[in-house]
Formats: sequence, structure tokens, C-alpha cells
Amino acid sequence: MAEVVSNKQIIFRDFVTGAPKLSDMILTTGTIRLKVPEGSNAVLVKNLYISIDPMIRNLMNKMDDTPTELTYVPGSPIIGFGVSKVLDSEHPDFKKDDLIWGLTGWEEFSLISEPHIRTLYKIKYTDVPLSYYTGILGMPGLTAYGGFHELSSPKKGESVYVSAASGAVGQLVGQYAKLMGCYVVGSAGSNEKVDLLKSKFGFDDAFNYKEEPDLTAALKRYFPEGIDIYFENVGGKMLEAVLENMKYHGRIPVCGMISQYNLEKPEGVHNLMYLVKKCIRILGFNYIDYYPKYPQFLEMTRKYIKEGKIVYMEDVLEGLESAPEALIGLFAGRNVGKQVVVLSRECE
Repeated sequence: MAEVVSNKQIIFRDFVTGAPKLSDMILTTGTIRLKVPEGSNAVLVKNLYISIDPMIRNLMNKMDDTPTELTYVPGSPIIGFGVSKVLDSEHPDFKKDDLIWGLTGWEEFSLISEPHIRTLYKIKYTDVPLSYYTGILGMPGLTAYGGFHELSSPKKGESVYVSAASGAVGQLVGQYAKLMGCYVVGSAGSNEKVDLLKSKFGFDDAFNYKEEPDLTAALKRYFPEGIDIYFENVGGKMLEAVLENMKYHGRIPVCGMISQYNLEKPEGVHNLMYLVKKCIRILGFNYIDYYPKYPQFLEMTRKYIKEGKIVYMEDVLEGLESAPEALIGLFAGRNVGKQVVVLSRECE
């Protein structure tokens, strides 16, 4: 008879309007049997790290269209990316003691089956911190790689602007751009983060957008000849200001618009005529688009890490119970670097 153990979980209470609150995420303790049902094609894991990402807030909205594999269900554990250790498996691609990253639950133990098992990757390299697979070597890293290298078609000497530049995606985009020989400026919401962009991540310059009364003028100051590539993480007024400052045939890969996630009525964007005047290409994308590129991305980025050409900064909290506060803090700018929650350090 398989052992039955307690399982702490963060339960999604109900669909959210406006900013998420602690009461939207309920800490409970259930039980789980440490054995995968025979013939189920599932994997049972112990979760080691969970990733706190802005996308989680979007998934808390009530969907008006067809539900997807990531649609949240009230009364069920919150779903997000994490790093886990396989305890038992009925799936041919995974065996006991494998380390994996991918979609899992906000809980100590998860039974992962279709559709989320399609998003699991076996961890090939353990000569870097395992937590990196929630960030630089996981979904945020693949987002940065796909949006910059694959979608933006960067060239040496081009001017690149990155908003939310100290976050999980932005800090990597800026470093990729510097390695390409680009001129790179980032923006962030505190002077501490601005200093990090310049001193730690090697950006050519950076500014605190909260201290700029005129974003259009600020961007003109940093990019007097215009912006070739704007890596969009923010939306709203920032996007408006950028459009006026783009170069002819500029590119804007859009991976997120964090300024809009908690608004009941998203802001409209003016200046869209610049898309026509300057022949600007703006294209939204999703990390899923680049799953086939993951091996290529992994080899390149790991090499840069090992050679010291790329650095990464994490903001680490301990314990599953800290996850709701971490998510709320993400939208208040409390984190400095990639926000990670540690559930267990047994594999460090």
C-alpha cells in the first residue's frame, strides 16, 4: 500500500477583478498518495521551486473564450512553472529521481498528467543552480531568447530599449543585446534597479520611469536617433512614448503588458499611426512558440553563464506560504530580479 502524506497547497479561490489579494489564494493542507495510478501515463513529483510570473495574474481572469490547458479552475491549486523531482512515473519519458521543469501546481506534491505533462522538460545540466530553470534556463529565458533572437532579427550596432528591464525576461534580453554588439537602455521602477542594470547587467544606460514626467522626452534623450528594437513588457503610456521614438522599420516584440494586468478596463494606446508612418513591425508572441528551439537556447545560454558572459539575479523567498505575497509584490515592484519561491532544498 503506497504511503499517503500531507500536501500543502495554494488554492485558487475564484476569478479575480482588479489587483489580486491574499484572500484570492488560500493555503490549505490535503493529502496525496505517493503512487501513480497504473496505466495513467502520469508523473508524481515533489516540487522544489516555484516560479512567480506575471502570467499567473492573467490566468486568474474569467475566460470569455474557449478554455485552454492553462485555464484556472476555482477550488483547484494554482498552476505555474516550477522545478520538481520525480517520485513515481507511468510515463515513458520520465523515471524516478529525474529532475524536471515545467508546469506544476502550487503545492508540495503534484500528480501531473495531460495536458501539462507535455510541458515538462527533463533537466539535462545540474552544474548550474536548479532554480535557474524557473528563470534564465526556463520559460522566462526562452521568452527572452525567442522574442529577441528569433523574432526581432537583431543586428550589431542597433539601438535596443527594454522596459521592465530588471525582471526575469528583461535582464536577459539586455544581456543578449549587448553580446550582439547593440546599444542597450533599460527602464525600471527604482533607482536601485537602475543601478543594477548598469553595474551588474551591463546596460549602456538606464532610467527610473517613475521619475520621468514625460516618457517621450526621456526616450528622446537616450535615443536621439531612435529605437531599432523595443522589447515590450509594459504597455500603456510606455508603448505610446516608444512609438513616437521608433526608427523606420523598427521592431517591437510584445511578450507582456504588466501595467495593464490589474486594470478592470485596459488603457487604449494612441500614436498607432506611427506604425504606418515608420513601417514598424509589432508582433505579440508566446514562449510556447519557441518550445522547438529550447535545446538550441539551452546550449547557448548555459555556455554564456559558464563563461561569465551572462549573469542572473534572483529574489528568493522560502516556503509555499510565501507564494501569494510574492505574486502580489510582483505588481508592486518589490522583487529585485527573478522572483522564486523555494519549497525544498534537498537537491541542492
